[in-house]
Amino acid sequence: MTGVRVYVGLGANLGDRGEALLQALRAMAALPQTQLLAVSSLYSSAPVDATGPDYLNAVAALQTQQSPEAFLQALQTVELAAGRERPYRNAPRTLDLDILLWGNAQLDTPALTVPHLRMYERAFVLLPLAQLDASLVRADQLAAVADQRIAVAQDADWAASALQA
Repeated sequence: MTGVRVYVGLGANLGDRGEALLQALRAMAALPQTQLLAVSSLYSSAPVDATGPDYLNAVAALQTQQSPEAFLQALQTVELAAGRERPYRNAPRTLDLDILLWGNAQLDTPALTVPHLRMYERAFVLLPLAQLDASLVRADQLAAVADQRIAVAQDADWAASALQA
């Protein structure tokens, strides 16, 4: 499949977090003109600039021929299906899907900014992203988030069923 490589951050801190992330991976893998390529390990992390229970986080690499706007809309549909609500900024959530990188593109539209504005401030993005492609994250960026509480919850095999679907 030709298209663009896209990296998506996944997170959840309400409900059955692991199941929500697996369902999201399956839904992304089923998107038209899209292929799920790889998924990082599953990480447990403390909320950053927010309150609530700890998150489970991962990053997925996909290849898609969809436009950025269509892909974003599809991700928001997956979030809504998982019960995502947006009562206020950084509210706890059943599912959060963020487009982190869209190939080498820099996008700045009313609906989408890529690279994601705060990705370099978040260990729960940088560690799993570096696991998938170390060339995307610099050592100084990792050092800048070293004080954030994060741990591997499960190795990359946690998503094997979603990758095989």
